[in-house]
Amino acid sequence: MRRYDTGNQEPVAGAPERRGDDQANRKLIRPNLSELKDRLSPRQPRRKQVPPEQTNAEAFYYLKQMNSRTPMVVVLKDGEELRGVIEWYDRNCIKVNRQGAPNLMVMKDCIKYMYKAEELEGGKSTSSDGI
Repeated sequence: MRRYDTGNQEPVAGAPERRGDDQANRKLIRPNLSELKDRLSPRQPRRKQVPPEQTNAEAFYYLKQMNSRTPMVVVLKDGEELRGVIEWYDRNCIKVNRQGAPNLMVMKDCIKYMYKAEELEGGKSTSSDGI
């Protein structure tokens, strides 16, 4: 019995013998691609990842100013300027210690922007944050 035979049948008397030329015309077995596509679930396009709610850049800035006790100017939305040092902060507010005036707790929603008091004086200090 030959290895590629499918059964114990002998070649038919009138059938021509196979030669090397016929081997090249054999049909290759290929999987049906439509069946493979059905098996694999179609991928949904990936959405962009939502950026994190908090990057901790704000927390890093507050900690740096608190530890160095940097005099800050906080400008409120109504135009009022508060001068002092940030004592502590949380998610919604900051506490500003002022000299010669009561300390204030300021809601972050009321803050327009803030900057270092030394920047107002023309940058006499040699230290710079880059922030």
